[in-house]
Amino acid sequence: MRTSVHHTMDDRGAIRLCAESLKGQKDMGHPRIACVAALVCICAAAFAQQVPAPTAEQENPVLSHRPPGTPPSPLIREGKIHLDVVVTDSAGNPVTGLQPWDLKLFDNNQSRKIQSFSAFSHAGVKPDPPVEIILLIDTANLPFQQVAFVLGEIDKFLRQNGGKLRQPLSLVLLTETGIKVQPRPSRDGNAIAKVLKGISGHISFINPAMGGEGYLERFQVSVKQLTSIAVNETSKPGRKLLIWVGPGWPLLNRPSDAFSDREQRRQFNSIVELSTRLREARIVLYSVAPMDTTADSGRFTTLYQKFLPAVTTPREANAGNLALKVLVTQTGGQILGPNNNLAGQIDQCIDDADSFYRISFDPPPTQHADEYHSLKVQVGRPGVTVRTNVGYYDQP
Repeated sequence: MRTSVHHTMDDRGAIRLCAESLKGQKDMGHPRIACVAALVCICAAAFAQQVPAPTAEQENPVLSHRPPGTPPSPLIREGKIHLDVVVTDSAGNPVTGLQPWDLKLFDNNQSRKIQSFSAFSHAGVKPDPPVEIILLIDTANLPFQQVAFVLGEIDKFLRQNGGKLRQPLSLVLLTETGIKVQPRPSRDGNAIAKVLKGISGHISFINPAMGGEGYLERFQVSVKQLTSIAVNETSKPGRKLLIWVGPGWPLLNRPSDAFSDREQRRQFNSIVELSTRLREARIVLYSVAPMDTTADSGRFTTLYQKFLPAVTTPREANAGNLALKVLVTQTGGQILGPNNNLAGQIDQCIDDADSFYRISFDPPPTQHADEYHSLKVQVGRPGVTVRTNVGYYDQP
């Protein structure tokens, strides 16, 4: 992205005056005064650079490589656990107008008191900041022949309604070498569609001929970059819907006894880390995918369900517990497709941004790190579906 420093005429005048003053003091042989003048110049320049940058609506969307971030801070006990809760009826429509007493929260099957409650809806109170949509195009795992179709469907979604998006949206492009991001979200679908035109499919150097080694590399790249996104989004306020466009990374499944204790501890730590980061960043994952016509496309459709049970100890940890559809389920998102109406799938995901509830509670004390707690929110109305985080790892 092209950036520029905006100076007012007063700023430029102050900097010029400082420079002239500094030159005069040097000529007069006053080194101490010259040093003070230099400091004033530095301060004036710094002040000039603090003029607010253009707003997101003024910026043209672009994609840029995200540089490696600083190491994430250690996981610490928050004091309170915050949850975003979506409630829908049997037809999938949002249920609005609920009151605090309509919701019951259970932590490890024990009733917990809801400490705070907020309700948001399209027709009522709107969240501030608004819910952000992160649309991730997964070219690292999409078959090459599907990339052009997927980009066309996303273009259709962006340009509908005259290009006026319901929520601020940012693109993320995942390749086998990392991610490119749109630094600022925008509601201008037409402008984002122009960025989309610069994306094209390519033959990945991670190919089926690599066998298990290729599967492992795609798995590692995908999970690493998802964790990086979660870490970066933790510092940003508000709720985010991360819509993963593509089939997701390979579902690796090895028997537990095939790993050493050290490998399983590392796997367990990755599960705890990603689960916690996604919740703290208020990210809900969604999976949308085009139709796959390959011969064995349906073989692994439901295999992820084997890895849905909670991982409570390192001995239970498996790479399959980090599968995309497992994480989608655990964050309270939706698994849609595969079908070729990708624009419709994305719209269905964004419906979740219109109405939701925000609650918090105090977690019970624990004596050891990474103690898993299951969560359940019940609503006293028949025929409703409640989606939120299914659990968390409590810390001393």
